[in-house]
Amino acid sequence: MTLSPFELEIFQNILSSIAEEMGVVLIRAGFSPNIKERRDLSCAIFQSNGDMIAQAAHIPIHLASMSFAVRAVLDMPEISEGDVLILNDPFRGGTHLPDITCIMPVFYNNKLEFFVASRAHHADIGGLTPGSMPLSTSIDQEGILIPPSKLYKKRKLNKKLFSEILASTRDPEEREGDFNAQVGAIELGEKRLLETIEKYSLKKVKQAGNELLNYSEKIMKEVIKLIPNGVYEFEDYLDDDGVGTNKIPIKAKVTIKGQRARVDLRGSSGQVRGNLNTPYSVTTAAVIYVFQCLAPSSMPLNSGPLRVVEIIVDDNSILNAKYPAAVVGGNVETSQRVVDVVFGALSKAVPKKVPAASAGSMSNLTFGGINPKTGKDYAYYETIAGGMGGRFGLDGVSAIQTHMTNTLNTPIESLERELPVMLNSYSIRKNSGGQGKYRGGDSIVREYKFLLDTTVSMITERRRFAPYGIEGGGLGKKGKNTLIREGNASKIAPKASFKVKKGDSIRIETPGGGGWGKPE
Repeated sequence: MTLSPFELEIFQNILSSIAEEMGVVLIRAGFSPNIKERRDLSCAIFQSNGDMIAQAAHIPIHLASMSFAVRAVLDMPEISEGDVLILNDPFRGGTHLPDITCIMPVFYNNKLEFFVASRAHHADIGGLTPGSMPLSTSIDQEGILIPPSKLYKKRKLNKKLFSEILASTRDPEEREGDFNAQVGAIELGEKRLLETIEKYSLKKVKQAGNELLNYSEKIMKEVIKLIPNGVYEFEDYLDDDGVGTNKIPIKAKVTIKGQRARVDLRGSSGQVRGNLNTPYSVTTAAVIYVFQCLAPSSMPLNSGPLRVVEIIVDDNSILNAKYPAAVVGGNVETSQRVVDVVFGALSKAVPKKVPAASAGSMSNLTFGGINPKTGKDYAYYETIAGGMGGRFGLDGVSAIQTHMTNTLNTPIESLERELPVMLNSYSIRKNSGGQGKYRGGDSIVREYKFLLDTTVSMITERRRFAPYGIEGGGLGKKGKNTLIREGNASKIAPKASFKVKKGDSIRIETPGGGGWGKPE
């Protein structure tokens, strides 16, 4: 007997609220600004086979890819109650090394029934430069690689493993605090899930999980059914990989047939030398995000839609990288371009349902060094918002994180209190959105003044290829990075790692959104 619509809605809210509460614990207990202010984290609940059945409204690039991490730990021997499993290996379920996933099995009557998981971007995990976002050519340069491992065994900490991880980072005290927050979040998730099982029965909760997956699959079939049958293609480019490869193609051929979609990404660039490669988990997350955007907001967010969206990629390509490819920039930048090309293809079928290109870059900035007040290393990471693409009936929103990122702004007060940096300016970049019947959103100007000699790394995109408009809409304005030293301004490449002196400033102007429709 199936659950009634009322019961299904109740369980959807119960399970998603558990994931939301896990996120609240992680935010409140986190040490770093990246977690407690920017909220670069995600929490979710999974069936014992790795299918995600509920998530919080966190980071799209994390959530659809987390099932790969849970499935990776299923191969581990002797998973026991009270274990905490940890990994960041992009080739075994991770995304890039700073994103560390902690997973806890949930046992009931001595049988594994569910998993709860938290994923958080750690501000430093080792590697060539502070912030662990270097211009790398191998993953070994990006930080410590953690294969699926047991951080806790039957609630007892693996001190040797934990010490090795902390020793690899530039700020072990902050890392330890963030790890403890992640563990606290999943312990809370386990507790709440067991309380729900006790209240409603294991049979009912498992049934709810299965039916939520089926329900989302059914909704996605109806979404695809409304797209005209046909084959739709689009191509766009990444600026460069920072080490010599320019104009990197990303291609999509979307085939709609009845209630199923095939997204064929073959013909995109092969694996590149720089760090824009992505594992298949990241590519999957980017593609399924696009289709989730077309669905009604009432659709439960889980693994169900993946049953009707087929994703095809070339082996050893930029979208299906293999060890030891550098991947730290692929998670944040290539994922955005995958979204752009899939939306671009679908704009030829359903233009009124698809926005013009948004900023298309997370405009990643990392910096760090030694704080003379404490004598200790510090590292900081943030992404900077841009303009949203215009869409039928509405202009794009200005100064907002779009698509695969869903983080918050780091307040100036927090940044200046905790780090040796000042913000000279933080403003809307006027007229950076593309012209159109519905204009693209304007982007941001954010200028940092460094109070100490500092190492800076930047991974940015849409500095050479502007965000596209659709239906005759204009291009969004390209981004721009500038170093200001002793009053002189010089251009910074889209990907760069360099030293700044005390008193130097960096100005980042992010890309605007494309316009929708011909201007009236």
